[in-house]
Amino acid sequence: MRAMILAAGRGERMRPLTDTTPKPLLHVGGQPLIVWHLQRLARAGIKEVIINHAWLGQQIEDALGDGRRHGVDISYSAEMQALETAGGIAQALDFFRNQPFLVINGDIWCDWDPAHAPAMAADLKLRGKLAWLLMVDNPPQHPAGDFRLDDSGNLGLEYDMPCSPALTFSGIGVYDPALFQDLERGRPAALAPLLRQAIRHKQATGSHHDGQWVDVGTPERLAALDRRLVG
Repeated sequence: MRAMILAAGRGERMRPLTDTTPKPLLHVGGQPLIVWHLQRLARAGIKEVIINHAWLGQQIEDALGDGRRHGVDISYSAEMQALETAGGIAQALDFFRNQPFLVINGDIWCDWDPAHAPAMAADLKLRGKLAWLLMVDNPPQHPAGDFRLDDSGNLGLEYDMPCSPALTFSGIGVYDPALFQDLERGRPAALAPLLRQAIRHKQATGSHHDGQWVDVGTPERLAALDRRLVG
C-alpha cells in the first residue's frame, strides 16, 4: 500500500512561523511535524510515500531527502500553485497505480496506527466503496463536526442520520482512485464536495478514533502539543 502526505498549504493561521518555514517542518516534540507521520508509516510497513508541496516546498525536499533515514522511500509532487486537497491528490494519482491509498494531512498530529490502513483499503474494494475516513471527537474550534457516523460505520450527512453523532474528519483517509477520476489534473479542487457526494451515494465509510488527535493549525496549538510531547 502507498501513502500521501499533504504538505502544500501556506499555513496562514500559523504566521509568522510559516513565513520562512513550511508548516510540516515546524518542530513539535523535538522533530518536524511531518517526521511523526513518516515514522508511523515506516513502523506500519507503508514505505512508499509521496509528499506534495507548494509554499517553500524545496525546504521540504532538502529536509527529508529520499526518506531513507526515516525508513521510507519518498517521492515528491511539486505544485506551482497550491491545488487544494483533492487537486493535489489528483495531480499525484498515477503514483498509486490504480490501487486504494492512504492520505494524511501534514498539519495534524495523531496517534492512530497506519497499520490498519491496508484492511480499510481491502474493505473498500470488497464493498465497492470510494472512501474511508477516520473520524474524531469535535475539537473546541470545530464543535459542529463534519459528518455523522452510525454504529455500522456508515457516514452520513446531518439530514441522513439525525440520531447519529456528528464527528470531525481527522484529515486521515483511505481512498479509491475512482473518487478523483473526474478531476482535471493541475486545477485546484477541494476534497469536501467529493466526500459529500460519496456520502450521499452511500459510498463512504468511517471509524471513530478515540485516541489523541490535534489539528496543529495555530501557534498556540503547536506550543500546547509540544509541551505535551516533551513533558
